[in-house]
Amino acid sequence: MKFSIFADFHYAPGSFDPDPEAKLEKLRYIQKRAEKENASFIIHAGDLCHAPSRYPELINLYNDFHIPSYHCLGNHDTDGTPLEEVLKLYRMEDVQYYFDCEGYRFIVFDPNYSLINGEYVHFDMGNYYKTPDERDWIPPENIEWLRETIEASPYPCILVGHSSFERPDGVKNRKDVLKMINEVNAKRKHSVLMVISGHFHRDYIRLLDGVCHLDLNSASYDWISVAHDHFPEELRQKARSIGHMVIYNDPVHAIITLEGTTVTIDGMESSFFMGIGREHTAVPYLDPAGRECTPNVSSAKFTLL
Repeated sequence: MKFSIFADFHYAPGSFDPDPEAKLEKLRYIQKRAEKENASFIIHAGDLCHAPSRYPELINLYNDFHIPSYHCLGNHDTDGTPLEEVLKLYRMEDVQYYFDCEGYRFIVFDPNYSLINGEYVHFDMGNYYKTPDERDWIPPENIEWLRETIEASPYPCILVGHSSFERPDGVKNRKDVLKMINEVNAKRKHSVLMVISGHFHRDYIRLLDGVCHLDLNSASYDWISVAHDHFPEELRQKARSIGHMVIYNDPVHAIITLEGTTVTIDGMESSFFMGIGREHTAVPYLDPAGRECTPNVSSAKFTLL
């Protein structure tokens, strides 16, 4: 079976997007490719939009496409719209859920919690900005829900969520989740085949303890903490945060084919808008995990033994 997946689209007219219609056309590109590839569904790994209630043109385009299109919460999806409203707009029954498709179970997990004075608080209206060192946790009961959902599945599972269990700077209690995954795979081989995440805007594939961890690149850009002035003033007037970005010309994403335990990732290559890459800015070329910013999603094929 095939599915289409992308991450970190970051629709935010006036902030990140100088031309909203051109950004919508990038979503149509993803949809047309899914159509051409006969994908069974489309799913994003979070940060589709910074304020979904303000932009029905994006939400309706995604939700109403004839190929089933699923959502996953990122840290920014609730920045400008309350969590409960986002769940309704995204047609999500809860912050985490699952669905079965053609012999596989897809489980959406949610790492968007802060741990404050022993209490897990979900991201909502940008509250996590106040406690940056306490963010990116999964509550223990949600890990247990993951375990139960995996163990109850008659099919191999693919986990999709916004932050990484593989990166050292990913989910804070990622080791607890990795331990759980190893335990369920020890009971029944290939209970978990893949974990797909976004958030870090990097292209990286790692096989860890027999599980494929796909760090999916942003479909849009990389964030630059120290603003640059390489883009024309006209664009900076239309998108106030554009100086903090290096932008990909195309919406890089993946079509993933599953055949038993064989995984085929068909990515795509793009280029940097106006040729401005991270090396042209005042920030380090590599991120804290030592990974470079590239305008592509890699292709690969492998069988999990």
